[in-house]
Amino acid sequence: MNLDEMAERSGEWLKGEGPESDIVVSSRIRLARNLTDYPFISKATDLDRAEIEKTLRKSVVDVSKKASLSYLDVNELDGIDRQFLVERQLISREHAESEGARGVAIDTGERVSLMVNEEDHLRIQVMHSGFDLKAAWERINAIDDRLEERTAYAFHSRLGYLTACPTNVGTGMRVSVMLHLPALVMTRQIEKVFRSLHKISLAVRGLYGEGSQAMGDFYQISNQITLGKSEEELVTQVGDVVPVLIDYERRAREFLQKESHENLHDKVSRAYGILSTAQTISSEETMHLLSSIRMGVELGLLPELGIGQVNELFIQTQPAHLQKISGVELNTADRNVARAAFLRLHLNRDDIHGSPEVN
Repeated sequence: MNLDEMAERSGEWLKGEGPESDIVVSSRIRLARNLTDYPFISKATDLDRAEIEKTLRKSVVDVSKKASLSYLDVNELDGIDRQFLVERQLISREHAESEGARGVAIDTGERVSLMVNEEDHLRIQVMHSGFDLKAAWERINAIDDRLEERTAYAFHSRLGYLTACPTNVGTGMRVSVMLHLPALVMTRQIEKVFRSLHKISLAVRGLYGEGSQAMGDFYQISNQITLGKSEEELVTQVGDVVPVLIDYERRAREFLQKESHENLHDKVSRAYGILSTAQTISSEETMHLLSSIRMGVELGLLPELGIGQVNELFIQTQPAHLQKISGVELNTADRNVARAAFLRLHLNRDDIHGSPEVN
């Protein structure tokens, strides 16, 4: 797998073609698994880690023949390449920043990634575009079954799968949906929504999962515990809430169009104008302005842009992506200049005419 070539394209989950993709960016399911004959990663020696990686690499390579996976030795990747994979949501920040033997297997469409020696010995992840938890569950369940035929997982007859973090014990499953909720933020309803989610044991996290801040009005909604619930119940728990959040966001957008029409148009127009003309711009400001543009696209204010294009800009303007695309290592100031140039290039193409229509 060539990471330089990956930087020039987007994964399937970013194409904005799945159900409810105007609000739901992606559906993700992750399974945590550990080998029965080795200590958890936090207690493992370097030799243990090497043996775990060797054992799981063999199992993953066997499965890869059907799943079209490529295996990368994360320990051999440089810092930019590791951060690049984090930005594409194919490995976690912890996996990138760890040390010792570790790897990741990724499919060509970037829907599947298998992290070896992360917090657990194995993290299996599947991402689909839009609101499509059922398909994600079917895919990850099939991969897990094939791996379990080749691997002795740590499993307790009463507790279920044993994991490094107690909240994952049971199914070892984290079901999450990434939503874009700019209108709820603008109408100041977002905190009320989050308080309601916490009451029903759902967690709210930022773009890059646990410990990350919400950027560009993106939020991940996921289950908090797995013990005592089946996989199907966890998928249903999250899946039943998402349509409610979608409805809230759509109502908020309708309210803004009706009650604050000129301000909404102005916000989108200004965002487009800044991004298409800026000479230097930070990652944080870019995310904030792209959030307005993404909402503008869905509300018909930017008819020449597609959701997939905007989704790509969110990822490709991240620090490691810019450096991969530029082919050189850049400091913060140079990245800000490169980011602005990249945005001008992609927002001023011949197939995108002018700025948003203001009625």
